[in-house]
Amino acid sequence: MINHKKIVVVLPAYNAAKTLKKTLDAIPRDVVDDIILVDDASSDDTVAVAQKLGLRVFVHPKNRGYGGNQKTCYREALKLGADVAVMVHPDFQYNPVFIPQLVAPIANGECDAVIGSRMRFPMDALKGGMPYWKFVANIFLTAVENLILGNHLSEYHTGFRAYDRRVMQLPLDLDSDDFVFDTEIIVQMKLAGAKICEVPITTRYFPEASMIGFLRSTQYGFAILAVLGRYMLFRLGLKHYEQFSKVQKFS
Repeated sequence: MINHKKIVVVLPAYNAAKTLKKTLDAIPRDVVDDIILVDDASSDDTVAVAQKLGLRVFVHPKNRGYGGNQKTCYREALKLGADVAVMVHPDFQYNPVFIPQLVAPIANGECDAVIGSRMRFPMDALKGGMPYWKFVANIFLTAVENLILGNHLSEYHTGFRAYDRRVMQLPLDLDSDDFVFDTEIIVQMKLAGAKICEVPITTRYFPEASMIGFLRSTQYGFAILAVLGRYMLFRLGLKHYEQFSKVQKFS
């Protein structure tokens, strides 16, 4: 807990049995009040390992995708009374040691969301093992997103994020169940007038860490451009999209 705010870690899990304990051991328990794991129909022993470790576990009977997993994560975090939820991938690619830096600005009322950026110091991402093609694509897509959304972020594509409860109450169920969910929620935050902060983080790429391949990443890139296209049409009043029109401004 920070500043009397309840901090809940959410773990969107898929085949994370080998790395889950390592991730859990690195979570700073002096800051975190509760931990939720949502299993997206894993084919390994993720659920059994999570239950053995004493986690709150929610299981999707069918695979819903990365975005669908997050929707359940935030819904259950709100039910627990979370003031701040921080998403940690249980594949141990992102280091949970940075959790206090992610949640503190929200708990202290400085911003509504914090992104753990691998690209604040770009060379560190390459040193951590980020493939060069992914590195270049990250820079290109981030530049396009900043141009269209009017933001000044160093990265949009990290999976290490913290959200205020108001962000979790956005119309997330109208967003994609796929990886592009991470971009759609940023667009919704833009429409809501949310303040987004960044903190630099390190990351690591290793065989057990999940990473989508080149073809899947290419599809992801085009999906991001499609979201930005919808956003521009919506802002120009040329098209109606419920996922945007239902967003209410933060007071």
